[in-house]
Amino acid sequence: MRVGLLGLGRIGEFHAATLSSLVDELVVSDADAARVAAVAEKYGATTGDPFDADAVVIATPTSTHAELLIRACDKGVPAFCEKPAAPTVGETLEVVDAVERSGTMVHIGFQRRFDAGYTAARQALLDGELGDLHRVHMLTGDPAPPPAGYVAQSGGIFRDCHIHDFDILRWVTGREVETVYAIGSNRGADFFAAAGDVDNSAAVLTLDDGTLVTMQGSRYNGNGYDVRMELAGTRATWAVGLSARSPLHSADGLTPHGDPWPDFQTRFEDAYVAEMGAFLAAARGERESPCTARDALAALYLAEAADLSHREGRPVALREVTA
Repeated sequence: MRVGLLGLGRIGEFHAATLSSLVDELVVSDADAARVAAVAEKYGATTGDPFDADAVVIATPTSTHAELLIRACDKGVPAFCEKPAAPTVGETLEVVDAVERSGTMVHIGFQRRFDAGYTAARQALLDGELGDLHRVHMLTGDPAPPPAGYVAQSGGIFRDCHIHDFDILRWVTGREVETVYAIGSNRGADFFAAAGDVDNSAAVLTLDDGTLVTMQGSRYNGNGYDVRMELAGTRATWAVGLSARSPLHSADGLTPHGDPWPDFQTRFEDAYVAEMGAFLAAARGERESPCTARDALAALYLAEAADLSHREGRPVALREVTA
């Protein structure tokens, strides 16, 4: 395969390393010419039009995603795009329309779907090992906050950070969310409040079968990167993300003993690689898209509902934002 890669920042270069071992030719592109030259030399890639390929991987800033995805659809080139598909619901709907009108295969990057723990928990739930699911808890904690400039353009903690929680909740449980009640606080740097954002968050969600979900997030989880999910059923409780490298200390002597996860790339390295392999298989027509533009829209609706709930201080029914 000949695969184009747009965007060579932190996650883009990670994808370059993965793709260089999976495809016959990698064509790289970025606004920074020096970065293009360095990455091309490092991974044996070529330069040129990334859309003149069998598939394209989009790892550019969020503001460019919709335009590039629509271009891929117009050209009929299978596309992988890092989340989100677009920064707004309106633009995401335009992407969905372009995808479905053209029939082009598009995969939006929600790498947790390819993590071994989440995959095992989903299968256990499907197989009935947990019994009837009654409660879910999710946590996403960054060890340190992102730069102020990033926060101002991120869309807020619910769209930028928790959108992964919203997607994996739908995927693991197979259910949809009916209501969201979200709150947040500012305990750290002033630039979060200046951007209309929060640095700590919590939410209660109700699924369409009555299952209760709690969710927490923080930009100041100083001991390391912490992402976990607990699923409590009538037969068993399963935890995802509880390992020797979890950044936890137990008062009962069960403290993990490995080096804490330093960041999301390290924690989900295997999942990112598996995800790219799945995309290439879909681009070759060997399977369906692992995560469609409509999946991205569903996760964004939940982020919109959480943000509205936080701003207005009330529970929000999902139908308020999907309408």
